[in-house]
Amino acid sequence: MEKDFIIAGFGGQGVLLAGEVLANTFMIDDKNVTWYPSYGAEMRGGTVNCTVVMSDEDVSAVQKSKAEFIIVLNQASFDKFTSWVKPGGTIIVNSSLAEVKKTRNDINYVFVPITQMAQEKLENTRMSNILALGILAKVSGLIFVENLAKALENVIPPHRKNLIPKNIEALKLGYEYDLLNV
Repeated sequence: MEKDFIIAGFGGQGVLLAGEVLANTFMIDDKNVTWYPSYGAEMRGGTVNCTVVMSDEDVSAVQKSKAEFIIVLNQASFDKFTSWVKPGGTIIVNSSLAEVKKTRNDINYVFVPITQMAQEKLENTRMSNILALGILAKVSGLIFVENLAKALENVIPPHRKNLIPKNIEALKLGYEYDLLNV
């Protein structure tokens, strides 16, 4: 079984970190995995995305133009990546920074005010990326929150280890979000 994931947003939203955490989570699950970052020449504010491919077998290709699961954290990413969702796939949309609109009828939309939740519940919008991974874990059914937490331990650099408890709180907040009201 091979599954493709794309995470997209603008520089400074932690897109690449979220992708690293996701890839590391699959390694903890003993899966074959690739993580492929892509970003413009700009640092903060420019477009950023990464592809994570998880498989029980060898990974077929590193970079994909279609994916089963896509997280978009802003409007530009929503506009670009909605067409990349495979039929029957799911797009998780940060409705705090992207318009709530369904442009296709062959995919699943999950609109969640991710940035707003991060601000109101965690008092830190920089946790939006990790909160989104919690939502992905729930929506996909392929990811264990416990392994995401272990991956955070592996990926977060030593000088940021103090942020791990808050990141784990963000994971749980995303995972426990009531998707029935979406």
